[in-house]
Amino acid sequence: MRLRNSVFFVLIAILFFSCDKKRAFDEYKSVGSAWHKDSIITFDLPELDSTKRYDLFINLRDNNNYQYNNLFLIVSVEKPSGYTKVDTLEYQMANPDGTLLGNGFTDIKESKLFFKENVKFKGKYKVHIKQAVRETGKVPGVTLLEGITEVGLRIEKKD
Repeated sequence: MRLRNSVFFVLIAILFFSCDKKRAFDEYKSVGSAWHKDSIITFDLPELDSTKRYDLFINLRDNNNYQYNNLFLIVSVEKPSGYTKVDTLEYQMANPDGTLLGNGFTDIKESKLFFKENVKFKGKYKVHIKQAVRETGKVPGVTLLEGITEVGLRIEKKD
């Protein structure tokens, strides 16, 4: 009976992971209990097929300690030549009543945030992500951003 259950769970796991045919890259990095404003999360991308196009997403895992409606990120894409393109992004993270957006049945939510579409890669790239949240009326950024526990980057193949 135990062997049958083990085989069943292995088959389910294989089915689950094999269904994700669009995934070209998918990685998370922990920021601990709070994301420091000077902490830069870096993803070293593998060399991707230069004949294909890709969509990029920033994935976040957050919990009820996140106390803001929006999230501001500074995302840098560093090309193999050293040229770096920097974007400042804003994402809505909560409903007007304060409940977090994203998927999940517990207090931990996962958000898949659109970043770029139809991108071609040639060589090895790096992506750097930094939080840039500020409180209303204050110039300095939030030093320790609580509630974000993990930051991820996902790259999907275009159909």
